[in-house]
Amino acid sequence: MNKTKETFVLGFAIFAGFFGAGNLILPPMLGFKAGPDWWLVMIGFLASATVIPLLALIGHAKLQGTIIDFGKKVSNRFGLIFAICIYIIAVVLPTPRTAAVTYEMAIEPYFGTSSLMSSTVYFSLVFLFAINRGKVIGFLGKFLTPIIGTILLAIVVLGLFVSPANIQEGIYDTPLVSGFLEGYQTYDAIGGLLMGGIMVVSVNSIKGIDNIKEKQRMIIKSGTIAMLGLFMIYIGLIYLGSRYNTTFESSISRTGLLSSLSSTILGKIGATFLSVLVALACFTTAVSIVIGTADFFKGLLSDKSKKVYTITAGISCLFGILIGQYEVKFIIDFAVYVLMLVYPIGIVLILLNILPEKYASRGVFRIVVLIAFVCSIPDFLKFLIPVENLEFIYHTIPFSKDGMGWILPSLLGFLIVNVIDHKINQKAKNL
Repeated sequence: MNKTKETFVLGFAIFAGFFGAGNLILPPMLGFKAGPDWWLVMIGFLASATVIPLLALIGHAKLQGTIIDFGKKVSNRFGLIFAICIYIIAVVLPTPRTAAVTYEMAIEPYFGTSSLMSSTVYFSLVFLFAINRGKVIGFLGKFLTPIIGTILLAIVVLGLFVSPANIQEGIYDTPLVSGFLEGYQTYDAIGGLLMGGIMVVSVNSIKGIDNIKEKQRMIIKSGTIAMLGLFMIYIGLIYLGSRYNTTFESSISRTGLLSSLSSTILGKIGATFLSVLVALACFTTAVSIVIGTADFFKGLLSDKSKKVYTITAGISCLFGILIGQYEVKFIIDFAVYVLMLVYPIGIVLILLNILPEKYASRGVFRIVVLIAFVCSIPDFLKFLIPVENLEFIYHTIPFSKDGMGWILPSLLGFLIVNVIDHKINQKAKNL
């Protein structure tokens, strides 16, 4: 197989990995709430849901390692703790959400069974697939993703011809920021940190590619292909949501909106077909995350008997059953608390790791990561305590009220530490 074909194959595989079906419910609702400001939420959403994940893949291309390597410049212990936290988050939040999306789109409308029963059956099957690790998941992912992508493109294209002429005003005060923060819920930046390591292993296993620069180029090109696919689908769904924001009730849920759009544009049969495919894609995503997490802890504990793998998969599926029985809205709202703390650290680590070494010393890493964490605490607290109690912080830290209080302090810390490092290096040279 030639290198160009290998690049596209890897790109499509990564696209399938990022194409967590649970994410499809996010863009339409963004556009629905934004109305004529859809292009502003689109810019913010694409920045956190496609650009930053691509930068994570570029960081992996440079490091040629795992997610642990992203935090090693802070300290080896921090890198390990950060990696463990990311895997735990992946198991506790996006994985159960795939079950909730499946229930709301493909089970409840047609069968009416309880969410607990659905979640239990769902994750029992996830556990069986994870333990057996058959090729079925790869087969499903390989063929499901192109089919769903094709249907979504059909919905977008056809929807533009039959969409209502009137669009009502959006509800966002700061649509650009709202779009950026909603991009956290895709977990695509976390996905970039996790899947980048898989890309490194995949490229290293290709025969005939031994040069490190060549490997880096392949990872970057493949990642770009994957992100372009997400880019086009996200844009189409956001715009489509904005075009139909006078058609459905303002209280409609995210899953309800995607289902209603597909029913309106493709008819009942088309909507049912999409629901089944989304359910299968959700299942594929859940199994992939459970397998990846179990593999990580098995390798971490150097277990050759597969006992750690089985226990980790079992615990992951147990969390899936307990959390996956709740509504998608509840899981998304709950996730905000965690993501407002973790995402700033992840973004900072991604950006620092793609910079030249002279601008990203160990001191820069430590100070900037610390600042990002401390300044994101108020963004986290506003979901727990009355906003009035945080007014002083909001007036002190720019953009803190909008959930972006970590950005300017982190940038300032980055500049100050680099100036100090430069002066220290200059003095050392003059001695």
